[in-house]
Amino acid sequence: MLVGVQGCGKSLSAKAVAGLWHQPLLRMDVGALMESLVGHSERNLRRALELAERIAPCVLWIDEIEKGFAGLEGAMDGGTIQRMFGTMLTWMQEKDSPVFVMATANRIDLLPPEMLRKGRFDEIFFVDLPDETQRADIWRIHLGYRAEASGDADLTSRLDTQVLAEASDGYSGAEIAAAVVEGAFSALAEEAPLDVRHLLAALSASPPLSRVRKADIDGLRDWAHGRARSAS
Repeated sequence: MLVGVQGCGKSLSAKAVAGLWHQPLLRMDVGALMESLVGHSERNLRRALELAERIAPCVLWIDEIEKGFAGLEGAMDGGTIQRMFGTMLTWMQEKDSPVFVMATANRIDLLPPEMLRKGRFDEIFFVDLPDETQRADIWRIHLGYRAEASGDADLTSRLDTQVLAEASDGYSGAEIAAAVVEGAFSALAEEAPLDVRHLLAALSASPPLSRVRKADIDGLRDWAHGRARSAS
């Protein structure tokens, strides 16, 4: 299970694992399995799990798992979510097919403890905000994409990624990627080459989630300390 700050690469990691292992990637959306008729939601879940076993070996990615199984205690659905949750737990515990399960979560406190014990998930990794070195790498990657798309071969060498990495302290990878796009639009509006000032202006215009929701991010980090392995 990958737990951590939004926009820091949890979903991307699931995709990367499937790519590195050269295995099919299946994405399970628990909400899409829900139906109004009694018993149909549970049937859909069983069919989804059977399909994964037929395709195996594969990677089964359960995105934002806490949203799919949220509200177990006070659910007003006649016990549908609880039955689906029980089916999922039993399958994860007893399966012997080569289905590698990866789940991502932003709010692990919404998940019941029985899902987090060993035997269901082998390990819980905490994905934190990128440090300065990682931010520099992220800038280089996304500026490289922009250079390729625009045909500006000198873009990555012209821009100082170290300055950008220092200026983007507290920003997630997704927020850095968005700043590159916004900076590129600003440069296009000025009919000028993309420059560091465009990117710095984009950062200033959009404060990071770590600043806007600082209490939530700090709480998540406090939870992860001693409870999860660092993904870094």
